Amino acid sequence: MSKKKFTYKTSGVDISTTSRLVKYISNLSNKTKIKGSTIKSFKNIGGFGSLFDLSQYKIKNPVLVSATDGVGTKLELANITKKYDTIGIDLVAMCVNDLIVQGAKPLFFLDYIAIGKVVPSKYKSILKGIAKGCEISKCYLAGGETAEMPGIYSKDGFDLAGFSVGVTDKKRILNSQQIKKGDTILAIPSSGVHSNGFSLVRKILKEKKILYSVKNKKLYHDLLTPTKIYTKEIQKLFEQNLIHGACNITGGGLTENIPRVLPKNVSAKIDLAKVKVKKIFSWISKQGVDQGEMLKTFNCGVGFVVFAKTNNIAKITKVFKSPYKPYVIGTVTGPSSSNIIFDGNLKF
Repeated sequence: MSKKKFTYKTSGVDISTTSRLVKYISNLSNKTKIKGSTIKSFKNIGGFGSLFDLSQYKIKNPVLVSATDGVGTKLELANITKKYDTIGIDLVAMCVNDLIVQGAKPLFFLDYIAIGKVVPSKYKSILKGIAKGCEISKCYLAGGETAEMPGIYSKDGFDLAGFSVGVTDKKRILNSQQIKKGDTILAIPSSGVHSNGFSLVRKILKEKKILYSVKNKKLYHDLLTPTKIYTKEIQKLFEQNLIHGACNITGGGLTENIPRVLPKNVSAKIDLAKVKVKKIFSWISKQGVDQGEMLKTFNCGVGFVVFAKTNNIAKITKVFKSPYKPYVIGTVTGPSSSNIIFDGNLKF
């Protein structure tokens, strides 16, 4: 009686598929090369570790800044719509937008893709988005890892994680101590929901039975609008010494994120009536989400915040193109019982 033979392929993992995609990944990586990403006689893609030559930047007091993040349950909407070309941009954005809060220049990015089954067309679409995000942020796609995990993920299920590293000068790090009483708080518009709060969004879609269809296609695609990457503009503000601080509005919304960058002796006073709420947030609010919940879950139209002297506002505004022109939403005030004070109401 012959014994049954087992192979990795019969378990559901076909390593030959991912091996054939290495060249494709390498080509995408080459398009994102920046100063320091090329080491003579060494290839990052296909190796075990990725190299980056920091010495080419000639920074006197270099400090590395790192960030890691994912896209969350926004991935489920990508699966429902079979639209995977922008979810990679979200992944890069969630990492590099954190780096620039400290004034860092993004250098390189690595991805981790955990998937039930590697389907080349889907996989390539995801990777194209990641490479596009790296190109936008001038960040080198140094490598990554793909884990085909049948049994852990369904055939269509997958998850994304990203890791990025940036650099800044130790003497120029943006920190909370630079934010002063009297500073103006400027909002930089978001592109949409970005990549936070999607468990609540999906709950609404399910409870209200708003299924993906021709009728609701625009709504789903609006929700999938990729996260705005702010690296180019924030780097310019940092280089020109125009800002005292910055804040990426991610999970926790305005309520939780703004206090993260404030020193203990000040508070942020926000005039909610000045916030330019995007239509997608008006739609979410009208489904039965109150203002308090909106403020602590979503960006509500404010993707990034900077703190600056009032006489720098005009210079800051010139750095951005429409529709991402910054505008005033508040002021840094003296100490209060709460480090963030909301006045008025959002205009949904």
